[in-house]
Amino acid sequence: MKAVIGLVLAFALGFACRAFGIPSPAPPVIMGALLVMAMTIGYVLVDRYVAAHPAQHKADCGGPSGLAPSASHREAVAVQGGPASGSQRP
Repeated sequence: MKAVIGLVLAFALGFACRAFGIPSPAPPVIMGALLVMAMTIGYVLVDRYVAAHPAQHKADCGGPSGLAPSASHREAVAVQGGPASGSQRP
C-alpha cells in the first residue's frame, strides 16, 4: 500500500510541477534518476543488513560517558582504591 501511495504522490507532484511551470524536484536526465535509485536501494539494503546482524563489538562501545564498560569499571575501581589503583591491601 505504501508503494502505491508513493507512486500516486510522485505522479501528482510531477504533474503539478509541469502544470504550474515549477522546476521539477527530480533529476532531469536518466543518469541522475538512476543515481537516486541506486542510493536509495543501497540505503535500504544496508539498513536491512545492519538490522539483521547484531553488533560484534558492542562491549567496546562507550555509553553516555563515552567510555567502554571495561574502562569505566577500571576507573571506578581505581577511585575506590582497588587493585587497579596500585594500592595493595594486606
